[in-house]
Amino acid sequence: MQANIGNTERIVRLIVGVVLVLLPFLTGFAPVWTWVSVIVGLVLVGTAAVRFCPLWKILGICTIEGRK
Repeated sequence: MQANIGNTERIVRLIVGVVLVLLPFLTGFAPVWTWVSVIVGLVLVGTAAVRFCPLWKILGICTIEGRK
């Protein structure tokens, strides 16, 4: 796995992911939306941690400056 997530995108993914994981527990979402929010948040945090997004790889997107 070659990194395809730049620093700016990594920070945004991390912040949005953490918010999505915590939001249902702070606001009391319906159970279905709680699961959706937590799963999406964990995916964002995970991809930020490893700096690799499989969807970006499939689409040929790389947000690291200086790379195509």
